[in-house]
Amino acid sequence: MCGIAGWVDPCGLVRDGERVVAAMAETLSRRGPDGHGVWADSHAALAHRRLAVLDPEHGHQPMVATDDADRTLAALAYTGEVFNHAELRGTLELLGHKFTTRTDTEVVLHACLEWGLDAVHRLHGMFAFAYWDVATRRLLLVRDRLGIKPLCYRTHGEGVRFGSEPKALLVPGPAPAVDTDGLRDFLSCVRTPGRTLLHGIQEVRPGTVLVVDPRGVREHRYWQLESVPHTDELPTTIDTVGGLLDEITTGCLHADVRLGALLSGGLDSSALTALAQRGLDPAGAVLPTFSVDFAGNATDFVPDALRSTPDAPYVRDMAAHCGFDHRDIVLDTAALTDPAVRGAVVAARDLPAAGDLDSSLYLLFEAVREHATVVLSGECADEVFGGYSWFHDPQAIARPDYPWRYFAGRSGTARALLREDVAAELDLTAHRAAHYQQALTEIPTLPGESADQRRMREVLWLHFTHWLPDLLDRKDRLSMAVGLEVRVPFCDHRLIEYAFNIPWQQHTFDGREKSLLRAAVAGLLPHSVTTRTKAPYPITQDPAYDRALREQAADLVANPSAPVWVYLDRNRLRERLQHPRTDRATRSGIDFALNFDIWLDHLTKPTPVTPRFGVTG
Repeated sequence: MCGIAGWVDPCGLVRDGERVVAAMAETLSRRGPDGHGVWADSHAALAHRRLAVLDPEHGHQPMVATDDADRTLAALAYTGEVFNHAELRGTLELLGHKFTTRTDTEVVLHACLEWGLDAVHRLHGMFAFAYWDVATRRLLLVRDRLGIKPLCYRTHGEGVRFGSEPKALLVPGPAPAVDTDGLRDFLSCVRTPGRTLLHGIQEVRPGTVLVVDPRGVREHRYWQLESVPHTDELPTTIDTVGGLLDEITTGCLHADVRLGALLSGGLDSSALTALAQRGLDPAGAVLPTFSVDFAGNATDFVPDALRSTPDAPYVRDMAAHCGFDHRDIVLDTAALTDPAVRGAVVAARDLPAAGDLDSSLYLLFEAVREHATVVLSGECADEVFGGYSWFHDPQAIARPDYPWRYFAGRSGTARALLREDVAAELDLTAHRAAHYQQALTEIPTLPGESADQRRMREVLWLHFTHWLPDLLDRKDRLSMAVGLEVRVPFCDHRLIEYAFNIPWQQHTFDGREKSLLRAAVAGLLPHSVTTRTKAPYPITQDPAYDRALREQAADLVANPSAPVWVYLDRNRLRERLQHPRTDRATRSGIDFALNFDIWLDHLTKPTPVTPRFGVTG
C-alpha cells in the first residue's frame, strides 16, 4: 500500500517533471514511509511513496520494464494489493515473462505488458495504478472495481496530473476552489462517482480506466454490477457465501510484514477474524486482533436507540472462543479533543471530517500501527448483506429517496447551520431529489422481478455506488495517514456480484439482518455473537468530550473572521451552544462546524501547498 503521483502529457514535454512530481509525492509521505522514487522521460514523470508489504527488500517503484537492449518499454506506479498475483505470475511465466521480485507490483507491470488494457479484468483485489507505455505514449490510470484505493486527477494542458489524494494535485497548481456540486453532495450525504469537493479535481471512477494518449483523455468502464437471475436454493446460497468468504479471506492473509485484524465483537468483524484464524491455523499462527474503546465506557455506558450494548463483552467472548492475541485500544477524551488530532484528521481526509467518529478511528489506527502493518476490516458487510436498520424499515424503503436519508446525521445538522443565502443557493432538497432520480436510471434491471424485489435491488445498488465510497475513502485515508494498510475482504467483487443478485427473501430468511452471513459462519462463532443485535461504530459518552467540544466551538464563534462564516450562520452555532444538553444532533453540528472551518482554513493559507480558496459553480 503506497501513494502515487505523476504528470503525463502525450503531446508535449513535461518540463522539470522529476522535481514537480517529487513535490507532489511528498504530500503523500504518510502513505509510504518506507521508500520513495521518481522516474521520468520527455512526456511522463511518475513518483511513488512506498509502504513495503510484499518483498520489502525489493520492489522499489516506479518500476520499469525493459527489452533485451535495455530500452524502457513501460513504467508503473502502483498502490494496493492484487491477491491473486501468485496465480497470475504462474500464467505469465508460462508465456515467457521473467520476474526478479516477489511483489504483486511486478506482476501487474508484466500483466499490462502482456494484455494491455485487458489486464485489469484478471486482477482481484484493491488497487490503483498508473501505467505508462513509452512507445505509444499512452497512460492508463486504473482504479479497482469498488474504489477501495483512491486515485484522482486534473487535466493539465493536453495531459493530466494525478495522485492518490487531492492534496498531491495542489503542488504546484492554480488555487483550488470548492466545487459547488461537490459541496452539495457532501452536505446531502451522497456521493457522485468521480466528483470531489474541489473544482477541477476528479476521481477516477471505481471500475474504470482513464486512458490518456495523443488522441485525448477518455474513460473506459471495465466493471459494473449486473442483474442476473439467481437460481440457487437457500442451502446452496449459504454454502456459496461461506465458500466465497473462506477463499477471499484466506487470500487476504499473505504479507511479509506483521498482520492483524480489527475486532468489534459484531457479526462482521467476528466472522472475518474467525475465518482468518482458521486460514492461519495450518501455519500455527495466532491472529493479533484489536478493538477500540473509550476510557470510562465500562462504567458510564448508556444504551440508546442505535447501540443497545457495548462492544467489550462480545470482544472478550470472541477472543476466548478463537484464541486471538487480542489488544484493547482504550482512547481518552484528551486525545479525542486534541486540536492537533482534529487537524491531522481533516488533513488526512481532505474534507470536513466526522467528529470523534473519525478522530477515534485515526487514533485507533495510530495505536494499531505499533503492532501491525496490515489489518483486516469488516467494512462493507452491511452493504453486502443488508445490515443497516433502514434496510428493514418499510417506511425508509418506501420513500422516494436514498434510504439512509433520515438516519445519517450530517445532512440535517449541516443544513440547520447554513446561512440563509447559502442554503438558498445550494438548494440541497432539489439537488438531492435530482441526484436520486438520476441514480435510479443507472440501476440494472431484471425482467420479471416483483416490485418489492426490484426495490431492494435498487437499495443495494444505491449503497454500493453512493454510500459505500464514503466509508471506503474514510478507512483508506485515516489508516494510510499513519502508514497502516487495511484490507476489506467483504469488498471482493466476486462476493458482491453474487450477493447483489440474491433474492431479498433469502437475505432475510430468518427474520433478521444479515441472515446469510450469520448462517454461513455460525459454526465459527460463540452464541453471544451470532445473536447480538447490530451496533454501529462506537462514540465516546464521556461528558468531558462535550464540554471540550463546546469550549472549542465558543472560541470559533468568538472569531468573526473565521473562514467558515462564508457558509455557516454564526448566530445559529451560538444558539446551539446555549442548549443545556448536547444531544446527538447538537454534537454532530458542532463537530461539523469545527472541522469545516479547519478544512477551509487549510485551503486559504497562502502557501504553495494550499493556495487561496475560492467558490465556483
